[in-house]
Amino acid sequence: MTNPSISRETLAAADAADPLAGFRDEFDLPENILYFDGNSLGPLPRGTAARMEQAITQEWGRDLIGSWNSHDWINLPSRVGDKIARCIGAAPGEVVAADSTSVNLFKLLMAALRLRPGRKTILTETGNFPTDLYVAQGVCDLLGDGHELRRVPGDEITASIDDDVALVLVTHVNYQTGAMHSLVDITQAAHDAGALMLWDLSHSAGAVPVVLNLVDADFAVGCGYKFLNGGPGAPAFLFVASRLQDDIAPPLSGWMGHEAPFEFADDYRPAPGITRNLCGTPSVLGLTALEAGLDLFLTADMMEIRRKSLALADQFMTLVATRCAGQGIVIATPRADTRRGSQVSLRHENAYPIMQALIARGVIGDFRAPDTLRFGMAPLYVRHVDIWDAVEHLRDIIETGDWDRPEFHARSAVT
Repeated sequence: MTNPSISRETLAAADAADPLAGFRDEFDLPENILYFDGNSLGPLPRGTAARMEQAITQEWGRDLIGSWNSHDWINLPSRVGDKIARCIGAAPGEVVAADSTSVNLFKLLMAALRLRPGRKTILTETGNFPTDLYVAQGVCDLLGDGHELRRVPGDEITASIDDDVALVLVTHVNYQTGAMHSLVDITQAAHDAGALMLWDLSHSAGAVPVVLNLVDADFAVGCGYKFLNGGPGAPAFLFVASRLQDDIAPPLSGWMGHEAPFEFADDYRPAPGITRNLCGTPSVLGLTALEAGLDLFLTADMMEIRRKSLALADQFMTLVATRCAGQGIVIATPRADTRRGSQVSLRHENAYPIMQALIARGVIGDFRAPDTLRFGMAPLYVRHVDIWDAVEHLRDIIETGDWDRPEFHARSAVT
């Protein structure tokens, strides 16, 4: 843990020595904004606008439909997927970028259950991200025949995998607390019990080292708009280990997953490999923006990203514990490096208005019901001095009661 005597000067010195410092200039961040919400929406990379302008005015505007061939739009899902594969420890041909995380989760849940026809249970964590729970509930309702979603506390997952579990569904980094599960331990426990493993990497990809093939994972999903900086609603991705790809019967058998889509045959024949998991026409502009974000991210060293992420979070938690002591704040994120992702979550009974007061001062994080303030530690653009400034604003807001202004209690549609 960082020494409690850290100062803004020591943090400025850390910024001066930071090998990732130059990446901040690659983002179009507004002045006087401390942005701690990259775990929900990454900021705009400077190169994205120019790339989108080219795609819109030249590829779409001038070359029109010919761009499916001349600019290789047709292979965007696989090309972008291969770049994401480099971020999550997968091989070329094991990832495609398409659709949303929720849609991809449905595809893989259905496919996995078909591979374990004698088993009826999806096992997951209590408090998993809601869309994971809702989609899994919907799959069980759709299939009927005794299928169920079983939820257990995170520390009981491995002990709860019995011979009726077809699939274990776990989000690698918990969206609420930032706690991180062990990829290797849970995957191994699932396989030892004859179950399949599906990881949700939405809060992991681009933030922490992920090694899907090293841990022998079966499936994974994730989004492109958080730490990968692909833009709001960016296409998501799915991973299927190569050993399972040709065994999958896609539940959404759309034309882009056909063996020969431009043959226009009446009957579906699944494409070989990962592309059978495609469904409808790809979002060309969304994939183009995501690719621009990935091209920037892939120039950074993942180990340096993780090193700085851990340092930022250590500094943040230490300063909160010392400078905000006695103010009703509880640090919800694990302190151990191996047990947390790239965010810090704080709990406070007045979390919502406190976060609104921070945002009004230009310190942008977010709130998650019922009582959590979340701060994303995105090392490509968050500086060490930003940590000091954010905590100072937090301390002042609570000590002065500035959070208790009426406008900060008004609930917005998105929190």
